[in-house]
Amino acid sequence: MVYFVQYLLRAIALSLAALNVQAAEALPQTQWPFTAEPRATLEEPWAMTFLPDGSLLVTEKRGVLKHLDLKTGKVGLIAGVPPVAYGGQGGLGDVIVHPNHASNGWIYISYAEAGEANTRGAVVVRAKLLLNEDGSGSLTELRPIWRQIPKVTGSGHYGHRLAFGPDGLLWITSSERQKFTPAQDMGSNLGKIIRLNDNGSLPSDNPFTDQGTVAAQIWSLGHRNMLGMAFDSQGQLWVHEMGPAGGDELNLIKRGKNYGYPVVSNGNHYDGRPIPDHDTRPEFEAPKITWTPVISPAGFVIYQGQRFPSWKGSGLIGGLSSQSLVRVVFDGENAREVERYAMGARIREVEQGPEGSVWLLEDGRGGRLLELQPR
Repeated sequence: MVYFVQYLLRAIALSLAALNVQAAEALPQTQWPFTAEPRATLEEPWAMTFLPDGSLLVTEKRGVLKHLDLKTGKVGLIAGVPPVAYGGQGGLGDVIVHPNHASNGWIYISYAEAGEANTRGAVVVRAKLLLNEDGSGSLTELRPIWRQIPKVTGSGHYGHRLAFGPDGLLWITSSERQKFTPAQDMGSNLGKIIRLNDNGSLPSDNPFTDQGTVAAQIWSLGHRNMLGMAFDSQGQLWVHEMGPAGGDELNLIKRGKNYGYPVVSNGNHYDGRPIPDHDTRPEFEAPKITWTPVISPAGFVIYQGQRFPSWKGSGLIGGLSSQSLVRVVFDGENAREVERYAMGARIREVEQGPEGSVWLLEDGRGGRLLELQPR
């Protein structure tokens, strides 16, 4: 109920903001430079990742991991997924493969985990993926390698997006669980970007290793709700996050920097109370793009394929409330939105396929897997 009220307040606040700020024009289907072919229908899909053989793993929020053979259309279930704390924004989250998956078989999964006294928190596990000839499979050697600290009440703002960087290390977005102040607390890993070795151990060159075990995980702080991250061709890390009532952000992440939340934001509290803008506190890192009205960003890939030559190097961001696919371009340490496509559904996830197609997951029950191909 609390989550629904917060969602409603956000919608009302952003509708009011829309009266004063003109949203970017979204291109209708007749003007898309691509076709969108439905390839599967899923139940509350959240994330996907491609395996070396071109097949696909997809997570569903209620705790189901599916294996899709895109050549045959066959769908197999993966056994061994841990129990998840489903509800609100919680459930089964991200899935990625180790850069050397073809030789070591490791995959990584994030999800919301129940704790004591009605608390919850995100957890990341590493497991071996074993596939059967019929497309089904199982997880073995499963071991938790990271948890949000502390577990708190509520069912929003887990974040728990995963990525491997060019450094071969594991990066995790840990959102602030709608608790605001932990984002500035170095004794908590909420509201932070986390950097770990592939087995969950701590890299010796993280920026806060002298401040304790929890702080030693942290790469940057002062974040809200981060649901997408991607590395560009220069090795720079870009992360988007949802603002409160207005002020969604795209940030360039730098070692040890503080991005200001909840001290500053280019949005306001849901009840209308103002939050000082970034330009009032120059000691905090400011976003490279802000959106008001919001796009509610979810999923993010920086395209490096050949099928869409004009998109190469562009960031592609899924929009939930905006029901759109948003394209941004980068110029060194700057970024700007250049196009938006009206998809007619909440877009939860964006990935690049091995052959250069762009793949989208629609949000919610009956959410479709779409393959985008050039017209």
